Amino acid sequence: MKTLGVDVGSRYVKLAAFDGEELLFAEKLDTIKFYTLCRHAGKVDISRLPVFLEKGFAYERVVSTGYGRYNVRIEGSAVISEIKAHTLGAAYQSGLSDFTLLDLGGQDTKVVRVRGGEVDDFVMNDKCAAGSGRYLENIATILGITPEELAGHTDKPVPLSATCAIFGESEVVGALAEGADIGHICAGANLSVAQRLAPLARRYGSDKYVITGGVACNGGVLEFLGEKLGAELIVPRHPLFNGAIGCALEAAAVNA
Repeated sequence: MKTLGVDVGSRYVKLAAFDGEELLFAEKLDTIKFYTLCRHAGKVDISRLPVFLEKGFAYERVVSTGYGRYNVRIEGSAVISEIKAHTLGAAYQSGLSDFTLLDLGGQDTKVVRVRGGEVDDFVMNDKCAAGSGRYLENIATILGITPEELAGHTDKPVPLSATCAIFGESEVVGALAEGADIGHICAGANLSVAQRLAPLARRYGSDKYVITGGVACNGGVLEFLGEKLGAELIVPRHPLFNGAIGCALEAAAVNA
C-alpha cells in the first residue's frame, strides 16, 4: 500500500511517501507556497501538488499532523497528534524501542519518553521561541549569515543569557556593538539553545536521545547539548521529515 504522511509545520510542510515500509521520497515546501498550490474552492487538496505527478506517485491513504493540523483540513486525511507521529517516526528511523525523543522544531520543543516503542510520557515547551529553530534563524538574520553558517560555531561562545527570543536578539546586537567576533556570537547562540534544552531533556533522563526537527541539523547545538547531557545523541537520516514519516507509517498500520 502506498501511503503519504504530511507534517504541517510553521515554516515548512513536510511530505513522506511510502510503499509499505519503504520510504520512496521526502519533500518539503514553504508553508505559504503549500497553501497557494493546494487551496482550491475553500478546501486543501494535497493531490494537486506537482511533486506527485513528477514522481509518478499516487497515494492510497494520507495521515497528517503538525502545527497546523486542525487549521488546515487536508481532504481525505486522518489526523494524529504530533507526539504520536514523531514517536512512530523516531522508532522507525532509529530502530530503538526505549529512548528519549527530543523534537526541536521551529517554534516548540517536544520531549517524549518512549518505552517499548510507545509513548510513556511527554512534556512540551511551546510558550517561548528562545530555544527553538526560529530563535536561531533570527540570530542568523541579524548577523547576515545563513542558519547553516551559524550552526558550525562552538569556539569561545559569547555569553548570552537570553530568557526569550526578543531579548536574545537585543543581546546579539549589543555584542556586535562591543566588537565581538561573529563566530563567537554564533557559538553563544548555539550554547544558549543547548542550555535551555538540557533541563527539559533531563526530565526523562536516558542514555540514548533521538534528536529530530530542524535544530537536529545544527552541529553546534548538538555538541553543547551532548556535553551537558553526557549521553549518546542519535540523529536519524531524515530528522526534518520525522513527523511525516510517522504519519505515513500510521496510515499503513490503519490499513494492515
